[in-house]
Amino acid sequence: MLDFGNLTFLGNSILAWMISLVVALSSMLALLAVQRFVRKRFLTSGSNQGTLIRKLVVSVLDKVGILVLLAISLIAASLVLELGDTASTIGKRAIALVLLIQIGLWITVVFSVLLDHYLISTEDSSKRSAVGLINFVGRTIIWSLILLVALDNLGVDITGFIAGLGIGGVAVALALQNILSDLFSSLSIVLDKPFEVGDFVVSGEIQGSVERIGIKTTRIRSISGEQIVLSNSDLLGSRIRNYKRMLERRIVFSFGVTYDTPYETLKSIPEWVKQIVEEEGQARFDRAHFKGFGDSSLDYEVVYFVLVPDYLNYMDTQQNINLGLVKTFEEKKVEFAFPTRTLHVASMPAASNK
Repeated sequence: MLDFGNLTFLGNSILAWMISLVVALSSMLALLAVQRFVRKRFLTSGSNQGTLIRKLVVSVLDKVGILVLLAISLIAASLVLELGDTASTIGKRAIALVLLIQIGLWITVVFSVLLDHYLISTEDSSKRSAVGLINFVGRTIIWSLILLVALDNLGVDITGFIAGLGIGGVAVALALQNILSDLFSSLSIVLDKPFEVGDFVVSGEIQGSVERIGIKTTRIRSISGEQIVLSNSDLLGSRIRNYKRMLERRIVFSFGVTYDTPYETLKSIPEWVKQIVEEEGQARFDRAHFKGFGDSSLDYEVVYFVLVPDYLNYMDTQQNINLGLVKTFEEKKVEFAFPTRTLHVASMPAASNK
């Protein structure tokens, strides 16, 4: 009959190895049971509150690989064994490598779930493109750091490697500076939102509605019909007027009356204009003044606000005001001025007969 207490293998008795195996299997089964229980508990939760948290927990649990559970089980099993320095070092490094990979998986899945949650309420293709770029860059950075930590854990000197990456990164950045500038400008547009798809914007001599915000360019449909493609960096580098976000539109216009208009009529014209503007439901009167003396007219300046920013509403309101002025001036016998020139001819003295 074998005496398991006296038999040894790699410095540990067979009995110790058997106990270690039982501990490993028990730990593995316990971890699997806990994982399944917690996942089921969050999936069957009836509360809609904390949906993001529930999704994060379920996604993290789904990314728990069998290797990490095995690594934790082996850590528990190794507590009942006496391992040599070499075996202990190899085991620790292998377990650390598995844990690093698992941590990388957890971070990337949390990152992806948060980005998906951000996009769940939008169908804007520009936002999806930009967030896709953020996801790619984020994953690259995460796994690059995981790789460096893993190499350092394996005893590799990463100082020279990091220095080489730095020099290579500078070279790549210089070569792709224009593209990178547009990429970061795209992220700035999506995150800072100076304008969105559908907004009417003016930038320099370009004006039109934003059709698409891409990773490198923005497409604008001009008022004359053609599509204008602008670099994101050039667009952000200029002053942008976003008319869609205008709360109200300030309007200034002028008109003139003839010089033979009576004094009392000149005093009454601002009140007439005020009444005409206030009759418009979407307009707010500001002022009307006899501004000055023109070459062939007595000039008035009127300021009012259109309470809706839409351009069509503004044109309809201005048209109604103009028609109201014409009707009122016809009733009051006031004439609009137009360019005229009066020529005075001096009479010559009669020639004397000699």
